[in-house]
Amino acid sequence: MDSTLTVVYENGVLRPLQPVPLRERQKVRIQLLPDDPDDAVDRVLQTLLASGALTAPSGHSDVKPMTDAKRRELADRLGNVPGKPLSEIIIEERGPR
Repeated sequence: MDSTLTVVYENGVLRPLQPVPLRERQKVRIQLLPDDPDDAVDRVLQTLLASGALTAPSGHSDVKPMTDAKRRELADRLGNVPGKPLSEIIIEERGPR
């Protein structure tokens, strides 16, 4: 598992700001990069990625998240597609149990 986390150092402990998919007492390697409000670190990482000197962690995507309005619009469009819902098609393809 490769990932980038934002953490806070408090009372001698690095505390992640979001849940971490690790087992209790699992050992990992970390690289410390200061949080830079000017995004200088992000610019350097993007340059390294573009040059091939660094590879993105698995599961990384350059796709930007959809806005709530776009998500609602897409859900409305998909909800109006004629035909059976995908869930019914899957159940039919499974056949009798």
